[in-house]
Amino acid sequence: MAVKRIGILTSGGDCAGLNAVIRAVYAHARGHFGWEVVGIHNGTAGLLTTPPEATTLDDRVLGSDMLRQGGTILGTTNKGDPFAFPMDDGKKVDRSAEVIAGYRALGLDALIGIGGDGSIAILQRLARQGGINLVTVPKTIDNDIGATEVSIGFETAVQTATDALDHLQPTAASHSRVMVLEVMGRDAGHIALSAGIAGGADIILIPEIAYRFSAIEAHLAALRDRGRNFALVIVAEAVKTEDGQAITAVHGGGGQAVQTYGGIGHYVGAEIARRSGAETRVTVLGHVQRGGTPEPKDRLLGSAFGVHAVDLIAAGRFDRMVAWSERAVIDVPIDAAIARYQAVDPQGALVRTARGLGISFGD
Repeated sequence: MAVKRIGILTSGGDCAGLNAVIRAVYAHARGHFGWEVVGIHNGTAGLLTTPPEATTLDDRVLGSDMLRQGGTILGTTNKGDPFAFPMDDGKKVDRSAEVIAGYRALGLDALIGIGGDGSIAILQRLARQGGINLVTVPKTIDNDIGATEVSIGFETAVQTATDALDHLQPTAASHSRVMVLEVMGRDAGHIALSAGIAGGADIILIPEIAYRFSAIEAHLAALRDRGRNFALVIVAEAVKTEDGQAITAVHGGGGQAVQTYGGIGHYVGAEIARRSGAETRVTVLGHVQRGGTPEPKDRLLGSAFGVHAVDLIAAGRFDRMVAWSERAVIDVPIDAAIARYQAVDPQGALVRTARGLGISFGD
């Protein structure tokens, strides 16, 4: 197969390290193979317009500022599934054929899609329907794609959460307070677990381990008995109430309402205050974890993934996702990549580490 022109898009929620992938794809595709690289704007939404919203990339993306820049220069979207696209009248229609037509209109020989498991599944379905030569790159701050040890965006999110604990500890000690930090984690507690260990949290609450406020109270009392006048609690947004109810919020704008997790931190803080009498304060990091300057690991990972994705196209190996395993970039079939969801293992090394440090999971 003679490749001359490839496309690249980012889909799903943004995170740090996406621009490093774009930079690496262009550098390798253009510099080594002489291909044109077309950046598609706003994920698959950019292919729904006529003409498609896209730009042929040039050497300006080679600047080192791309490594330092958070977000994505191409834009992204985490709504508007082309197979069930929401219309103004409330109906959902299948616009997948329009997306495929947009891809064809750009005259592309292959496509690199950067996304999480949901976005990758949609891209694979489009590729199979439209005969698109697809290679994907995993990115998610939740780090829950099972086929890769780490995804783009995770390390920066953990660093942000760890920094927050570092900033909360002195004020907690100064005022004898329990500080509750709510972090992202759509269904998995990887951010809370890693940042909780690195940031010296006393209690880590994650959706994979059920908790009881009686156990939390007991742990806080034990800390006080040892002379500690403060405590740090980190909780993943997907954690439910003690009786198993999810706490969600509805966000408007962008033409449709979106329901997301949010509010568990305030619930936990209020319950700790009510039950123990401790003075509590709650901080919700939210989208702060998605932005900011990418940490070195996300820059390195994005660069390695981008180069390998281009090599897969050159070798004619499609329907694959690049991944990180045992200090090396590998690639796996997309079916295998999205088949296994990677939650926190309650018996895994990091949970055992936390317990060994005396951190409570409220169980």
